[in-house]
Amino acid sequence: MAFDHVADGPNGLVVGFDLDMTLIDSRPGIAAVWDAVAAETGVPIDSELVVSRLGPPLAVEAAEWFPEARVPDVVALYRRLYPGLAIAPSDDLPGVRDSLTAVHAAGGKVLVITAKNGPHAQLHLDHLGLEVDDLVGGAWAEEKGAVLREHGASIYVGDHLGDVRAAKVADAFSVAVTTGPYAAEELSAEGADVVLSDLTEFPAWLRSHLIR
Repeated sequence: MAFDHVADGPNGLVVGFDLDMTLIDSRPGIAAVWDAVAAETGVPIDSELVVSRLGPPLAVEAAEWFPEARVPDVVALYRRLYPGLAIAPSDDLPGVRDSLTAVHAAGGKVLVITAKNGPHAQLHLDHLGLEVDDLVGGAWAEEKGAVLREHGASIYVGDHLGDVRAAKVADAFSVAVTTGPYAAEELSAEGADVVLSDLTEFPAWLRSHLIR
């Protein structure tokens, strides 16, 4: 199926996607890791609260439960436990595979940008067999905007207010989904150009966007 790529940048059509709660539901796995961190450190952690606010970097969440001096060690412990506990329980969200296929069918590239560290993000993608062209980890909010600019992305899809800000920094079209912690009204108020209930709506939206 042919498209007119009105949204193309100098690198052709590049569509960026956030990972957690945009492409994958990583809550069960992340909760399991935090429960294990609590068991090993003896520090009570409300893992349900943690997974209700996914988005910011790991060190930010660790600082909610541990004094600053302990945060680096907690981050290291979490990352050591992550591959064995977080990958298998996490699944892709509705519409994800069709959305990635739609970008590729339009002749575009899929760029994943996430605050999660790159190796763990790649484990998720490999485990689920999600086909992406580029992956950048360790970037959050406005930092993602710099990555979007570097890759020439004209669209960024995410569930967090930080993802909306990232798109704005890069002068990219902000597509927000309500599969994360924010309601449609909050995402719109932050400046999202369009808000979708989930990625099942994305392929049709992309087609209409590209042939305007």
